[in-house]
Amino acid sequence: MSLVTEEIKARSEVYHGDEMCQVKSKELLKEIELPNGLLPLKDMEECGYDRGTGFVWLKQKKPYTHKFEKIGKLVSYAAEVTAQVEKGKIKKLTGVKTKEILLWVSLSDIYVDDPPTGKITFKTPAGLFRSFPVSAFEIEEEKDKSDDVKASAAAATTTQVDEAVQVKEV
Repeated sequence: MSLVTEEIKARSEVYHGDEMCQVKSKELLKEIELPNGLLPLKDMEECGYDRGTGFVWLKQKKPYTHKFEKIGKLVSYAAEVTAQVEKGKIKKLTGVKTKEILLWVSLSDIYVDDPPTGKITFKTPAGLFRSFPVSAFEIEEEKDKSDDVKASAAAATTTQVDEAVQVKEV
C-alpha cells in the first residue's frame, strides 16, 4: 500500500521519468544539505516533494540493492521510498534497509551533525544507530559535456591567437 495519496500529490511537486527524478533527488539532497549519493535509486518512475510538510517519495520500477563501496555496506531500497525531510535530516524513512551481519535492518532516520563534524548517522526504529563519514555517500557530479567542449574550443582559440601574435612579433 502506497503512502502517497492523491491529496498529497495534488499539493506537491511531482516529476516522472528516471532522468528527471535522478536530477530532482540530487537537488533535494543538496537543498537539505545531505550527501548527493545517499539515494542511488535505479529506474525511477516518479518522485515528489510536498514542501509544506517536507514529505518526499521516490518510486522505482523494482527494489534495488546498492553497495556503498567506501564503507562496505549493502543497502536495500524498496520500490517506494518515503520520508519527511528538513535541513540536515531525513525522518520517518520507509523502504530502506541495511544489512548488518546476517540481518536486514530497517532505517528510520538519517542526519548529519550540526555543527558539521563530517559524520552522518543512520538510526533504526529501535533506537540503534551507526555513524559513518559523510564522504562515503558523496559522488562526484558529472560535468556537462558541453562545458568540456566549450572549454576545449576556448583553449584552442587562445592557442591560435597566441601563435598568431608570436608570428607577428618575429
